[in-house]
Amino acid sequence: MTLVQWRDEYRTGIASVDYEHEALIQILNDLHAQLDGSAEKQAVANFLGEINTKISAHFALEEKIMRDCGYDQYADHKADHERLLDGIRDIMDDFDRDIYFRYEEVLAAHLRDWFTQHFKTRDARLHKMLG
Repeated sequence: MTLVQWRDEYRTGIASVDYEHEALIQILNDLHAQLDGSAEKQAVANFLGEINTKISAHFALEEKIMRDCGYDQYADHKADHERLLDGIRDIMDDFDRDIYFRYEEVLAAHLRDWFTQHFKTRDARLHKMLG
């Protein structure tokens, strides 16, 4: 099952960002396919760590591009990135403390909804401003 479906409307027009967006979606979908209700705790922990690392690295690239071009909505865009990373870290902390965790309800839905909304709004605006 695909978690996030890539769509052309998500393109920013910045080759390096678009490449990373597609790669992030592929990683999300690959790891999502590996996990199911019977996934071992270590598999889920590895998934969370890898997603957090990959997303953080991508955001660093995107934020550098925005700073370099003097993007007028940099602070808001960066704050949206931080909200997702904070949410992932909260989920990781809860998971480490054995707080009830349902992958499908918590992380999968959160990531899918955040990415699709962020691509269509914040990244689309960035594309228009840079285009």
